[in-house]
Amino acid sequence: MYPVNEVFETIQGEGSHCGVPSIFVRLQGCDVGCPWCDTMHTWELDPANQVVEIEVMQVDGSVGRWANLSAQNLADRLSQGNYQAKWVVITGGEPCMHDLRPLTHALEAKGFRCQIETSGTYPVLVSDDTYVTVSPKVDMKGGKAVLTQALARADEIKHPVARQAHIDQLDQLLADIDTSDKSVCLQPISQKHAATQLAIDTCIQRNWRLSVQTHKYLNID
Repeated sequence: MYPVNEVFETIQGEGSHCGVPSIFVRLQGCDVGCPWCDTMHTWELDPANQVVEIEVMQVDGSVGRWANLSAQNLADRLSQGNYQAKWVVITGGEPCMHDLRPLTHALEAKGFRCQIETSGTYPVLVSDDTYVTVSPKVDMKGGKAVLTQALARADEIKHPVARQAHIDQLDQLLADIDTSDKSVCLQPISQKHAATQLAIDTCIQRNWRLSVQTHKYLNID
């Protein structure tokens, strides 16, 4: 069973699949503790906020409500619902607190492609065809380490950047990881000029990719 906070269809706003129509499946629960998190309502799995399944489908999940859905039930709802996108982004919260193999296999059996977005602080357990985005969270309040297994499994490493120390952290994480088959992206934590310019300059120097949160600039969900 997966604690689902919300399911909604939109355009992917960041990373290598920016612009791709996507169904977002946001799971409830996270103990990483990122101070800039824009989905803090997903941190706590409060029993008082548990609702029935229909109440998390195509709704605003910002109040922290959640419903338990099985892998097959969720896959059935997406395939039978009024959704056009075939790309499913499983996010959170921290989705890798759960074994996502049953869910990703069930979605693929219905003709969907899957992507997960994770902090890299839990083992990544997904289907072989799932596109894995690791946004490594270092020295967060939760005190959790970024796992080598998660970085090695990643197709895309998308690192939040505000200052040079964040670039240095990424260098340390990637020191023993083969990135030849991975997309490495820098994503400014804020829309402030200094953070954006640092990310741009570093991407040019390293031949990395800039990830801008276009959904925030466009004011779309």
